[in-house]
Amino acid sequence: MPKYIIEREIPNVGSSSPEQLKSASQKSREVLCKLGTDIQWIHSYVAGDKIYCIYLAPSEELIREHARLAGFPANKITEIASIIDPATAE
Repeated sequence: MPKYIIEREIPNVGSSSPEQLKSASQKSREVLCKLGTDIQWIHSYVAGDKIYCIYLAPSEELIREHARLAGFPANKITEIASIIDPATAE
């Protein structure tokens, strides 16, 4: 299944409290449960004014539907072509 990175622009999200992040995570999970097993949230990075999310999904359209139902922006969605790390250099 294709893997995507979703860039969400949310002012001051990096200053969110643990409770606010928990609430957002719960909302996302709730919508994922409604959408079924075709879409999976792997994890997210919260940094500055953005959240970068890694998802598995059959299409960009399903990711946009998740964002719409959850009330989160999905400013940029990019399919991941490859993953590299230090071991790639060996």
